[in-house]
Amino acid sequence: MLLKNKGQIGPRFLVYLTGLLVMSLGIVLLITADLGATPWDVLHVGLYYQLGLTIGSWSIIVGIFILAASALISKELPQVGAFLNMILIGLFIDAFLLLPFMQTPNGLAGQMAMFGFGIVIYCYGMGLYISAQLGAGPRDSLMIALTAKTGWKVRNVRALMEVAVLTVGWQLGGPIFWGTIVLSLTVGPIVGAALPQCQALTDRFLAKLIEKDIHANQMLKEKDRGAS
Repeated sequence: MLLKNKGQIGPRFLVYLTGLLVMSLGIVLLITADLGATPWDVLHVGLYYQLGLTIGSWSIIVGIFILAASALISKELPQVGAFLNMILIGLFIDAFLLLPFMQTPNGLAGQMAMFGFGIVIYCYGMGLYISAQLGAGPRDSLMIALTAKTGWKVRNVRALMEVAVLTVGWQLGGPIFWGTIVLSLTVGPIVGAALPQCQALTDRFLAKLIEKDIHANQMLKEKDRGAS
């Protein structure tokens, strides 16, 4: 794994942005498939059903409250990456939902295919944005803050958070179905496989840029020596 390079903020931000875009597409595919969504998206959709606005807007609004809670618990200001994560995902979700072809398939086979693609795209998008190493999102920031505060294991804190969010989302009428259970069982293992692959891909991309810069500098030095 490459160390963070201050001179590579631009390329890493490009990877980060691509990852958020891909992950948002996965979220929208899961919601549109109508077979169950992730716990947080069950909450966002439930709030949309009850109070209006858009699903992306609720993703941002909930993210604001989560970041505020994280800051109070940890007594530290959230990283810039957490704010970008919150805002961009909300905007991307709404943008994808506006696409005219983003419709729930008529048959169960089509819904299952969309759901399956959604899981894979969601997990690899998450792996890609994490590989850029520009900070965790609001939900992960809260999880980290609660883990540090309580001393509990990460998986226990995450499970408690998601059960609480899922319960509230269900009460609001969010889309809970058998797909929600499938997501709970499969996202962890798929992200576990996707993250090292995405990290390796990002590291190769950054390494090639470094090699290109070194080569360009060498060519420039040789040209300067020739001129002198």
